[in-house]
Amino acid sequence: MLWPATLLGAVAGLALASIPGGLLGGLLGQVLDRRLRLQSWAALRERLGVKAPPVDEQLLFILLGRLAKCDGRVLPAHIQQARAEMQRQGLDAEAQRLAIAAFARGKTGRDSLRGPLRRQRARSEALLRACWRMAWVDGQVSQTERELILLWGRWLKVSSATQKVLSDAYAPQQGPLAAPAGNAYQQALSLLGVDADAAPAQIKQAYRRLLSRHHPDKLAGSGAAPERVREATERTRELHQAYDLVRQRHGFR
Repeated sequence: MLWPATLLGAVAGLALASIPGGLLGGLLGQVLDRRLRLQSWAALRERLGVKAPPVDEQLLFILLGRLAKCDGRVLPAHIQQARAEMQRQGLDAEAQRLAIAAFARGKTGRDSLRGPLRRQRARSEALLRACWRMAWVDGQVSQTERELILLWGRWLKVSSATQKVLSDAYAPQQGPLAAPAGNAYQQALSLLGVDADAAPAQIKQAYRRLLSRHHPDKLAGSGAAPERVREATERTRELHQAYDLVRQRHGFR
């Protein structure tokens, strides 16, 4: 057990008034430690409102959380993508718990990421790939998302040309989707494989099952050609659009 105020008080007292000052400072610091229940440096930082620097293993999910929240609203697709990254890394239950906490922490936007990212240059491409996957998960990249990822890339010493290659690997095919023949709502139901009277739970289950089946991460992780990854990304975007339409029509979140 570490008593931070005791140590700080002793060091300050020793510097100001030699041994007697050190003893008095330590004593006063110990009183403060006990009163505020400060048993570690982390507890002291929390009391002072200072965020601890992110642990390397949690950094990715802090980045993903910040991306998901940067435009104001975290979508179901963002949550699904974060879960996909956990599966990609083979995280156990405890590691998943920490990843979820890191994702929530990232949404606050309070962490300074420049220093931690500079220490991660050896895995810069893996980090940025995951970021582009998150940014493209809803079928488009906002200006805020793009600026964040490009900034992180500069801190990681990744060229703009490499960034473009990474982004293009997960971008949907260019051009708007063709207008569906007939009723758009019926087309969305058909794409999800559900009936108009399906319960919200059934619709959500069908959406998640299809999203998992067609997710581009599975192809990207297996070394598939970029064309197949783009096709899967386009399919995923169609699923997001269909689900949003059906969800709004049925009035659930």
